[in-house]
Amino acid sequence: MVFVHTADIHLGIVPDSGKFWSTDRAYDVKETFFNVIKKCKEIRADLLLIAGDLFNKQPLTSDLNEINEQFATIPNTHIVIISGNADKIRDNSTILSYNFNKNVHYIFSEHLTQLDIPSLNLVIHGFSYHHSEIKRSLIDSIPDPEYDGKIHILLAHGGDALHCPIDYNSLSNRNFNYCALGHIHKFEDMFNHKIVYPGSLEPLDISETNEHGICIGEINTMTGRLERFHFEPIAKIEYISFNIRVNINNTNEDILDSIISEISKRNVENIYRIHLEGYRDPSVNFDFSSLNKYRIIDIIDETEPKYDFLELSKEHPQDMIGAYIRTFNKNIDELSLIQKKALYYGINALLKSSELGN
Repeated sequence: MVFVHTADIHLGIVPDSGKFWSTDRAYDVKETFFNVIKKCKEIRADLLLIAGDLFNKQPLTSDLNEINEQFATIPNTHIVIISGNADKIRDNSTILSYNFNKNVHYIFSEHLTQLDIPSLNLVIHGFSYHHSEIKRSLIDSIPDPEYDGKIHILLAHGGDALHCPIDYNSLSNRNFNYCALGHIHKFEDMFNHKIVYPGSLEPLDISETNEHGICIGEINTMTGRLERFHFEPIAKIEYISFNIRVNINNTNEDILDSIISEISKRNVENIYRIHLEGYRDPSVNFDFSSLNKYRIIDIIDETEPKYDFLELSKEHPQDMIGAYIRTFNKNIDELSLIQKKALYYGINALLKSSELGN
């Protein structure tokens, strides 16, 4: 039995809202999910497991029609879905009365439920969210599946204090052949592929810098053993953070060239957070306006202006500049980061004020 395991697709989300690329990213999320469907068709998957948060909020009928059309393209694949905390089920949810294709099995119950799929000799154990939070563990208290010659898969969403806490060590000793989890947006493989988070299908914010994709496995229907398993990256883009080292000889143009060079090496479609570090010439002011065509979330300037405080103190023995330097009464290297910033910003302001006065 070949299966594909995915979770945390969040259809309808608009990542990096307000950025010029946010609409494109919303489309990417949808297209990548449709590519998962194509992958199921390509490998002739028997089972597609969606471990919660298929949608980013309550889906409309039009949303369900769109994915149901996609599901119809893989009629020989059983699709099992649960709702997570983002797309939790409400009493008036459209999804409760929606007529899915016959290959789609949606577990609506908020209580642990068993779904039998006889053609695969398979039992799915799962539940859906009906509230944004589940602070108690629904998993740790469930009885072990019986040794009945069937494949038993747990399909669940959670893993933190507010969303169905899970004792992974305890779960690893249960008789499940595979535990398909969702909610954690990073791929995590525990206990030799027995407990797995595939992570979000696409990275959804700058904190999600790891690879994103799907899990593909094959379980022997006779022995129940997981015989093949791998994680397959499928996301369209990555969030990437990188550092640019600055020195006192660098001009603003030098820094711009370094940033553009680094982005070009990694793919201009990716989304970046850039850290500037090192020492800069105090007279240099950074201007990044020419970079507005690139997908840059932010540029964090952690550089320090390279003032010669000893020389400045000698040059200004009787004025505010010298007095301000002496108030710190320490070697520059002994100052905390906050103290350094206060010293740099203060000296910078005083020097500019002095220049204006002259």
